[in-house]
Amino acid sequence: MSGSGGASPRKDGDGTGGQPRESSRLGRLKPAAGFFSDGLLPEGATGTRAHPVFRMFVRLVRRPLLPAMRLWRRNLQLRVVAATLLMSLGVVLLLGIVVTGQVRNGLLEAKEQTAQSQAKGGFAFAQQAADKDNRRGSGEGETAAPNSSAQSAGTWLNSLMEQLASGGQGVYSVVVLSSERDEIPILGNADARLKGSRATGDILPEETIPADVREAMDKQHGTFQRYADLHRKSGGTEPGLIVGKRVTDASGNPYQLYYVFPFSQEEETLSLVKGTLVTAGVFVVVLLGAIAWLVVRQVVTPVRMAAGISERLAAGRLQERMKVTGEDDIARLGEAFNKMAQNLQVKIQQLEGLSRMQRRFVSDVSHELRTPLTTVRMAADVIHAGRADFDAATARSAELLLGQLDRFESLLGDLLEISRFDAGAAALEADPTDLRDVVRRVVDGCEPLAERKGSRVIIFGDAEPVVAEADGRRIERVLRNLLDNAIEHGEGRDVIIRLASGGGAVAVAVRDYGVGLKPGEVNRVFNRFWRADPARARTTGGSGLGLSIAVEDARLHGGSLHAWGEPGGGSQFRLTLPSTVGETLRGSPIPLEPADSRRKRDVDGALPAHTRVPAGATEARTTEARTTAAPGAGQDKGRGPGDAR
Repeated sequence: MSGSGGASPRKDGDGTGGQPRESSRLGRLKPAAGFFSDGLLPEGATGTRAHPVFRMFVRLVRRPLLPAMRLWRRNLQLRVVAATLLMSLGVVLLLGIVVTGQVRNGLLEAKEQTAQSQAKGGFAFAQQAADKDNRRGSGEGETAAPNSSAQSAGTWLNSLMEQLASGGQGVYSVVVLSSERDEIPILGNADARLKGSRATGDILPEETIPADVREAMDKQHGTFQRYADLHRKSGGTEPGLIVGKRVTDASGNPYQLYYVFPFSQEEETLSLVKGTLVTAGVFVVVLLGAIAWLVVRQVVTPVRMAAGISERLAAGRLQERMKVTGEDDIARLGEAFNKMAQNLQVKIQQLEGLSRMQRRFVSDVSHELRTPLTTVRMAADVIHAGRADFDAATARSAELLLGQLDRFESLLGDLLEISRFDAGAAALEADPTDLRDVVRRVVDGCEPLAERKGSRVIIFGDAEPVVAEADGRRIERVLRNLLDNAIEHGEGRDVIIRLASGGGAVAVAVRDYGVGLKPGEVNRVFNRFWRADPARARTTGGSGLGLSIAVEDARLHGGSLHAWGEPGGGSQFRLTLPSTVGETLRGSPIPLEPADSRRKRDVDGALPAHTRVPAGATEARTTEARTTAAPGAGQDKGRGPGDAR
């Protein structure tokens, strides 16, 4: 106990051998370690951090994307329209690919048919011209000179090519190449031969006609067809179709005749089709996006209106209603929503009226009971003062009467306080307060109960001031209730009080090693008149409203009160307050789950040996802390914090 042995901070300097001073120092370091490790860092996190340059780069990249990501998450209309645009774009692209492929295949098929028809007529005409000249030369051959002919081979080929190409200006070109002997003899004279190749237009014949086609035509008869790149004298190339056949001249000597059809017109047509498809596709996608925007807007607008009205209803504006027009599904939804809001308004008004009546009833009853309670107390005090003259049974009854009157008076006070919180009439009188002084007053006040229970109260973290703007009376009431409960349920073991500050907040944690809390009881421990074990006798005479009032006091300060517990491992209640009234809490400098809980010990036991926290350090701290208590206080009454570890 702090009052009997020096566990109170006012007696830290007492003791022998400097042990209490060392204990106090270790106790003060513990909350600081929790502040940096367990208080603000998440559980399991290490001190390793990313490189500052990398973090800066991530922030610079994320900063411009955050508004867009937030808009994407919150705007249903945007997501639907974007999905519609993407799907429409996919459909248009697929349709464009299919249409372009069909048009391309159609143009190629038409080009092949036209080329084959044109080339077939040209080959027939060339062969007829050769046969005609051959017959004419045979008829005049008797009188003609051996080295003379009706016309030279070059003139004859030029005339033939002009005749063949006369009807296809810009549509096709005619190419003449030598046959397998790579030369063409002059008509009527086998010794006179024409070497080289000829072509109409600006086609380069030898570069345009592939070598494998020329070889194939020398070996086989028939018409050959081939897609190839057409080389022009200007240096450009373009795709085209080559149709060739080996024919004979007037002397019966073979040569290769080709029709070359460029795809320039087809490419222009295909480009026009592609451009038309792209323009139409963009127009269709934009049109579908606009249609989707309008359609979704008709659905989303009432939903947004309902969401806004719901928020206003939640804020207490119960008279808000949706505007309903038409008879469609949205209109029926609006009517149902308005009917629901009307029913909620009626129910809430009924509940508010009932709550006001209940609060007024509790307040009136509490006030009305004070007058007879005062009279009864006066009579009980007189009876209690003269109990020495009574027999043993009557004297005991007088003592029980006075104790129950004290409990009844405490219950009335708690009911009045609860009624003030329910009515919103509780006022906060905040002043800069050092919580160390409040804790010491509470420890001194609970000293008799701790002596009866055989428990000791040990304080850590009181080396530095723990100052916050708070109502000292209310905070003292909260801490007294927490300490009373810890001693009551601590089963004679030590009770630890920790103080810490940091991060704009201060915290006080009360830890016991008693029966603890079962799963699910943490959420109900602050309910009014709730008791973990209804059959358990209460030696402190509590009303069952202490923790409920404590939670309301913490909320009145803008703070919080949380509980943690495990069966057989004790419990811990943590009060966290902002350093300045009105500030928002961002965390607590004391972790809710204590470091010596069973779960953390199990996790620590599963770690490799070199990563575990040395047990000696904890035991040393606990042993040193024990020396601050009174000799013999709480000895052999159960396990202490060190044993619980």
